[in-house]
Amino acid sequence: MRITIEPGVRLFVDVEGPGLVPDGAQMREKPTLIVMHGGPGYDHSSFKPLFSRLADVAQIVYYDHRGHGRSDRRPAAEWTLDTFADDIVRLCDALGIVKPIVLGQSFGGFVAQRYLARHPAHAAKVVLSSTSHHLGLERKVAAFTRFGGPEAGAAARAFWTAPGPATWGRYNQHCRHVYNPTPADPVARGRTLMNEDILFTSASGEQQTMKLLPGLAQVQCPVLVMAGELDPVTPLADAQEIAAAIPAPWGRLVTFPRAGHGAWRDQPDEAMAVLREFIDTAA
Repeated sequence: MRITIEPGVRLFVDVEGPGLVPDGAQMREKPTLIVMHGGPGYDHSSFKPLFSRLADVAQIVYYDHRGHGRSDRRPAAEWTLDTFADDIVRLCDALGIVKPIVLGQSFGGFVAQRYLARHPAHAAKVVLSSTSHHLGLERKVAAFTRFGGPEAGAAARAFWTAPGPATWGRYNQHCRHVYNPTPADPVARGRTLMNEDILFTSASGEQQTMKLLPGLAQVQCPVLVMAGELDPVTPLADAQEIAAAIPAPWGRLVTFPRAGHGAWRDQPDEAMAVLREFIDTAA
């Protein structure tokens, strides 16, 4: 379904599981987990069906960022981290969600970091998964070279220096398969709706200069930072720096030694167990 979050702006939203469940003589309210996909330019489909495992402990809200996937197309001037971050609040207002648990994967983690800076009291908890606080070009290139060889390192440098159609082909060929040690499911990838215009605009613009660490000083809720130790595109050192920037007692870093980008893609049981425990633990 499409939800209007402000005049003329509709986001595609899919809700899994009830928010109220029978519990003895009462109805118990489950927390709401809002999951934000990566990209930019992709959609929420990569969370399905695995995240259904969490539907017994949380009501799950999947959505496509503004301009992405099945959400309404919007002008490029709106493809900013500030706008995407404010959309979390707009979506919660539209659906009547109070104190959500917000998970941001990769680019969704950029959005979640900006959300924490702009709306520090809004969330109950936040998960920052396989994400970065800056471009970190040299760190990316070194990681791609380490895991994929010189061709992957060169293709990564070319794309992240000048993101666009001319460099995307070689990046797809030499880098994308290095994101995770577990081969990607080609059928699942085929289900993804992609808007390359958003990818190239964001990767060549705001991502080149973003500095998200200072905003993390505003954190007022528990934040779980999840990182795969074999992730070349958002390397482990980025996650360590993010966790270190979160003021005590709010930050917690969990790393997965056999995982790459999106720990649940390589270690699904372990990653889901960590998420379940984080959701279930009282803030």
